[in-house]
Amino acid sequence: MNKRLISLTVNDSPGVLQRVAGLISRRGYNIESITVGASETDGLSRMTVAAIGDEAVIRQMCSQLRKLIDVREARLLHERPFVSRELMLVKIRLDPARRAEIQSLTDTFRCSVVDVGPETAIVQAVGDPEKNDAFLQLIRPYGILEIARTGETAMNRG
Repeated sequence: MNKRLISLTVNDSPGVLQRVAGLISRRGYNIESITVGASETDGLSRMTVAAIGDEAVIRQMCSQLRKLIDVREARLLHERPFVSRELMLVKIRLDPARRAEIQSLTDTFRCSVVDVGPETAIVQAVGDPEKNDAFLQLIRPYGILEIARTGETAMNRG
């Protein structure tokens, strides 16, 4: 079973997210993440669904999503080359003696320190989920206090 991404163009109206998530959960499919945001067209939103399943299950899910009234387009992103990213914010314990080590890790992963307090720092990581997972593994010994992840968003190349 692999993780696959489905890109949806949906009407920008109340309840669309609930109907999409409801259809997926009623069928017993496993959703890893759903991201939604405005699209290039007024009145439409772009939704990216990261789902776990074999090829037949993901194709069936996509087919069923196309039948929803508010879904204008549903396509499997993995059929063509695509770019995907995830935003992650990590609040870590800031020990002054280890500040240089933490800075070195954030530089290596091209992360940004977006907030610094007397005892904590918030680091922003943007990249594919595997990169963000690797960053978390290395930063964990320094003391993670809080994590917020957006989920994957993606689009086909070209």
